[in-house]
Amino acid sequence: MTGRHANVAFFVPHLGCPNRCSFCNQKTISGQQRPPSPEEVRRTCREALERLGERAEGAEIAFFGGSFTAIERGYMISLLEAAFPFTGKGGFSGIRVSTRPDAVGEEVLELLGSHGVTIIELGAQSMDDGVLRKNLRGHTAAQVEDASRRIHRQGFSLGLQMMTGLDGQDKESSLDTAARLAELKPECMRIYPTVVLEGTLLAERFLKGTYVPPSLEETVSLGARLLDFFEERQIPVIRLGLHASREVEWQMLAGGYHPALRELCEARRFLFREREALEGLPEGDGEVLLAIHPKDISKALGQKRENLRLLEKEGRRVRFVQDEKTEPGTVRVYHL
Repeated sequence: MTGRHANVAFFVPHLGCPNRCSFCNQKTISGQQRPPSPEEVRRTCREALERLGERAEGAEIAFFGGSFTAIERGYMISLLEAAFPFTGKGGFSGIRVSTRPDAVGEEVLELLGSHGVTIIELGAQSMDDGVLRKNLRGHTAAQVEDASRRIHRQGFSLGLQMMTGLDGQDKESSLDTAARLAELKPECMRIYPTVVLEGTLLAERFLKGTYVPPSLEETVSLGARLLDFFEERQIPVIRLGLHASREVEWQMLAGGYHPALRELCEARRFLFREREALEGLPEGDGEVLLAIHPKDISKALGQKRENLRLLEKEGRRVRFVQDEKTEPGTVRVYHL
């Protein structure tokens, strides 16, 4: 079981990928060295269904890690046929697959629909064709747009995945990618800041000094802004950052990785709001009370009270007042 949505997840590393992207080491990311067999899918689904009982109706079977619709057709169908009987009434809500924007033609979409697939996620990564070329993605931004419209037209839910910090991708390029992906009306987003892993082209460029990935600080600041951006458009971000694992931590050389990256980004969002609330107030030695909803206290303080320390460095002494009348996610000056 994995993820906030209780997915029963299977990884198919590298299978179906027509090329090797600059950042890709799927075996490290998935922590799995071989693809699943149909029998493994059946056994895992059966065990998960028995364990979850009625709660399975809110869970999905998910195939991640490669380019699902580009793998050998017979193998793809065998995986779907193994999973499909566990969906529907009394079973899981459906099947989620992850694939490439250039591998979702009409014929394969019909096949997915007839085998219980309900949501298709596309690894867009960037909507800057120069960035896509530099990182050997093998598809264009126009193909992302075309595939997204085709998926919606066929009645599937659409998920989109973007990256930040790729070679040639600056903050402005990432924000532009977010804006163009939001226009495609996805039901959900995933954001993956680049992590430089051993055995990848980005690792070679990093070691040669021709590619410098963003720092963790830059990654957190941009991640916070992207969370705000998608929230304003009512598009849920269901993951921010790679799943924490020993494999990633052992093989990473650089990049925006932290085992609690989303929490850092959520705290940074509150720091932005705290600064806005303090804007215009006279500076001085007096303590300013800021009202927040009780459920937001850890985010408002920041990890290891980092937000308080940063505000103090800026000449602001702040204390938080937990106030249930304050709208969750907001910060306001508290008046006694």
